[in-house]
Amino acid sequence: MTTLTLPAVAKLNLFLHITGRRADGYHNLETLFQLLDVGDELRFSLRQDGAIELDCNNNELINEQNLVLRAARLLQHYSSCNLGCDIYLDKRLPMGGGLGGGSSDAATTLLGLNKLWQLNLSIDVLAELGLTLGADVPLFVRGFTAFAQGVGEKLQPVKLDEKLYLVVTPHCHISTAEVFQHPDLIRNSAKISFDDVITAQWRNDCQPLVEQLYPIVAITLQWLVEYAPCQMTGTGASVFAAFPDQTSAQHALAQLPANCSGFIAKGVNQSPIWAALADTE
Repeated sequence: MTTLTLPAVAKLNLFLHITGRRADGYHNLETLFQLLDVGDELRFSLRQDGAIELDCNNNELINEQNLVLRAARLLQHYSSCNLGCDIYLDKRLPMGGGLGGGSSDAATTLLGLNKLWQLNLSIDVLAELGLTLGADVPLFVRGFTAFAQGVGEKLQPVKLDEKLYLVVTPHCHISTAEVFQHPDLIRNSAKISFDDVITAQWRNDCQPLVEQLYPIVAITLQWLVEYAPCQMTGTGASVFAAFPDQTSAQHALAQLPANCSGFIAKGVNQSPIWAALADTE
């Protein structure tokens, strides 16, 4: 095998509770990650000279700090692999929306190059490597909808009804660091047990603060709630609502405000990347 094309799917936080602040400055979280069936796409082409090159349909993303490049170099260094690759990132998800696009791209890179370079590293090892790149990367490496604790890396699989979601991203860039450092952020939510996840009261502890700091997010939620109950994912800016069918979701999408982008996606319990990898066997 010399080429490989794989998806890098999005996620939603169906809830996000902050249960405390750690000594290292990070926060302890409890969240329910819902994987979606849409996202970016990456194409990998094998190189024998050890070089790793990235190309992308968004020129702003072609830089050494891109998580795709960082993941590829990390894996190459960890495995002492002499092979290289050309990577093309087809960026489809909005950036900075709280949909996990960068983390998902990194996870797909780890999984894809593990396959292309025939490294045969375990999922546990790839998830540990991914955690050094970002707290959400292990979720996408493991590829299942999950209840998460810690900084988001302690994952337990959850089977959910596979609902249809409208995801709307207002055109603003939210600083995750600003949100988590803000004195008004809710940090004292009570912990919930795995057994109570489905029946618990769901909310996003970041949402009240983000609505205050970024009024366009509040306005977008006010628009979306006219169609269905809605909330923000992650630290935003994306918001989402579940719909009973494609027709009703499409109707709302057709009324999308001018300062937003949106898409319809199905929630899935297992990432499509596993089917894509299986097809290469």
